[in-house]
Amino acid sequence: MKKFPSEPIESASRRKLGTLQLARLKRALARVYARVPHYRRKFDAAGVKPKDLRTLADLARFPFTAKADLRETYPFGMFAVPMGEVVRVHASSGTTGKPTVVGYTRKDIGTWSHLMARSLRAAGARPGDKMHNAYGYGLFTGGLGYHYGGERLGLVTIPVSGGMTERQVQLIRDFKPEIIAVTPSYMLAIIDEMERQGFDPKKSSLRVGVFGAEPWTEEMRRAIEARTSLQALDTYGLSEVLGPGVACEYLETKGGSTIWEDHFYPEVVDPVSGEPLPDGEQGELVLTSLTKEALPVIRYRTRDLTRLLPGGVGAMRRMARITGRSDDMMIIRGVNVFPSQIEELILKQGLSPHYVLELSKQGPLDHLAVVVETKDAEAAGRLAHDIKSYIGVSAEVKPVATGTVERSIGKAKRIIDLRPK
Repeated sequence: MKKFPSEPIESASRRKLGTLQLARLKRALARVYARVPHYRRKFDAAGVKPKDLRTLADLARFPFTAKADLRETYPFGMFAVPMGEVVRVHASSGTTGKPTVVGYTRKDIGTWSHLMARSLRAAGARPGDKMHNAYGYGLFTGGLGYHYGGERLGLVTIPVSGGMTERQVQLIRDFKPEIIAVTPSYMLAIIDEMERQGFDPKKSSLRVGVFGAEPWTEEMRRAIEARTSLQALDTYGLSEVLGPGVACEYLETKGGSTIWEDHFYPEVVDPVSGEPLPDGEQGELVLTSLTKEALPVIRYRTRDLTRLLPGGVGAMRRMARITGRSDDMMIIRGVNVFPSQIEELILKQGLSPHYVLELSKQGPLDHLAVVVETKDAEAAGRLAHDIKSYIGVSAEVKPVATGTVERSIGKAKRIIDLRPK
């Protein structure tokens, strides 16, 4: 089998990596100030200019970028190159407003493909392996990101996309892929369909699952691995920064996704004050793209909550598993609650990982109902007790029949808000 070796930068010292980051960061700041009027106005309003960056710590003096900036300049106002140099456009779904539009030059596509190949290689994929790609194709970055990375690495890339779950299982049985790329929630639907068809998931050809695009827990990892023959690995990315390929776990270590710091500079800040936090403390992840041409982003607030950890394989830092999003946080009678907290307790009870959280009003107070598939009334009672004991909020647990909760074919929708607007 042809080898795809790690790159020298993956094992470079922290000092060498920092020197590279500083040089690239200076170029990125100068680029956006010269080419993107929106950034120039924001820098001027904050009283900073690119030349004010002398050390990596000086980045904290520069203003944040948020999704609102992309929507304010919709569709192409944040691009740093003329449209003649843009070869690809992706966009978010825009379910909460205008979609966020991102662009790529030919070099950006090359960088993206390279980083996705690096991610897949870190996850244990090797040239000649077959990859079943069940991420959605189209304006969503997932499908094409994995597709280009798989081809760059030399994988036999199978562009299945999402949906048609029976067919997904048929192709896994017939094509015998070693790698599957998919959201963790949809992987559960595929496992359920395998079992429905009488196909033992433990006997499939799959040995590695590369999961991302939504928060998931360590309990979910253990549940997937217990029901299948594969190793479940976490990946991270977002369209506004690049797409998938920002970070990925190494197969041999797991324990957090390594951020490809030669292309993205990470910070963690207090979600309320915006003040930078030291490595190891929980906060909101902020990312600055160091090499993106068409749409560079400076200090982009991801809203994802995590911690920065020491490197596991080399000097590049890892990010702890995303525990939730600051904008997904539910405040129930004064208590902050994240879906991932409840998911962990559901799985610890051995209950089905298919669930939704319903928010409603009981008089003037918010009411939380956890809809979970189970016939075990005692387990449902224990779950309600655990939610009260470990999270500190009372919740109604609604047991429903298997198959009642809608299966996700992409990102799972965990929260249904029934409260009056």
